[in-house]
Amino acid sequence: MTDANRPGPNWRNPIHVTAFGFGAGAMPKAPGTWGTLVAIPIFAEMAGLDLTSYLVVTTLFFVVGVWLCHVTARDLGVHDHPGIVWDEIVGYLITMIAAPAGWEWWVIGFILFRFFDIVKPWPIKWVDQHVQGGFGIMFDDVLAGLMALACLQGLAFYF
Repeated sequence: MTDANRPGPNWRNPIHVTAFGFGAGAMPKAPGTWGTLVAIPIFAEMAGLDLTSYLVVTTLFFVVGVWLCHVTARDLGVHDHPGIVWDEIVGYLITMIAAPAGWEWWVIGFILFRFFDIVKPWPIKWVDQHVQGGFGIMFDDVLAGLMALACLQGLAFYF
C-alpha cells in the first residue's frame, strides 16, 4: 500500500492524535524517527523521577500504548501503520532507564534505539512479523528499547 493510498488518522480523535505522537507520525519521511524525537521532551520531564517512579510511568505508557495502538490500527484498518509512533516513544523511554545525566547520553540513546528499531535483529524482527494487535505494535519497540538500554548501560560503564 502506497502512502497516498494509506488511510490517515482522524485528527479529532484524541486516541489517534496520541498514537500518532501528537502529529509526528504524520511526517511524510521517517515517521518513526520523528516519533522518537517527540519522546525526548517527555524523557526530559521524567528524567528527574526516582527509578521506581520512572519505571511506573513508563509501564503505564506501555499499557496505555497497547490500547492506543490497537484502537488506532483497527480504526485505520492497517496493522502497525507507520504513523503510529507511540511505540517509539515508549521504546526510547525504555532505552533511557537509569541513563547517565547529560545531553550526549540522550543523543546516544536516540541513535541506539533508532538503530535497533530500524535494523530489527532477532527477536525484534520475529515479534514484528508474528505478534499482532496493539501488543505486537508495542512489543517489538520494547525489545528494541531493551537492546538499546543494554548497550547504553554498557557504554556508560566503560566511559
